[in-house]
Amino acid sequence: MSATVLLVHGAFADGSSWNKVIAHLRQAGITARAVPNPLRGLTADGEYVASAVAQTEGDVVLVGHSYGGPVITYAGSTAENVKALVFVAAFAVDKGQSAQGVGSGYPEPELVGALQPWSYPGSEVPEFTLQVDKYRSVFAADVTDEEAAAGAATQRPVSALALGEPLSVEPAWRRVPSWWVTAGADHAINPDYQRDAGQQIGATATVIEGGSHSIAVSRSREVAEVIIEAVRSVS
Repeated sequence: MSATVLLVHGAFADGSSWNKVIAHLRQAGITARAVPNPLRGLTADGEYVASAVAQTEGDVVLVGHSYGGPVITYAGSTAENVKALVFVAAFAVDKGQSAQGVGSGYPEPELVGALQPWSYPGSEVPEFTLQVDKYRSVFAADVTDEEAAAGAATQRPVSALALGEPLSVEPAWRRVPSWWVTAGADHAINPDYQRDAGQQIGATATVIEGGSHSIAVSRSREVAEVIIEAVRSVS
């Protein structure tokens, strides 16, 4: 029995961003499902995904896109049935680090100037979406016009708490093997940071040249092939 793949989206996206990847995994005979990411705070989000892991029978491979990378890093920290991690155009955080802090030594990505703040009940800090007119350039330069328009209209906001909260547990990538997919033309997370981060955590690395931040949509087969490799290695 192969491991179940649990896919965790990041900011400005939802579970439907994994639809094409899930289809490829199913064609390969792999059970996969997208887990909602609340996008409220790293600890809260990590505990939510950890709960989904605990309720999944058998071995699990966790896949995280963007901010979903820190979330799977938290969720797999002590979960014995998590056997591998796959980071897709993601952040890699160590204990005490936050998503917004780890890329500070690299050129500022276009995303920073495209954030649209909003207030929400019960919090004194804002949440963010991407400005609609900048969404395609920042997040989805290589998807279809229809996909970009839909993504801009359905993006999920992320709390500033999620991006700024440091990891409070030992990172799962210290415990289990990792795979890393760099989006070579990413305007949301600096591609040089992505390459360096994958190397720093000792991940098996793949670079998708020309890929935007939305490589799970635009280059879904290549992303799925990396996940399939991870599943087969632990099955």
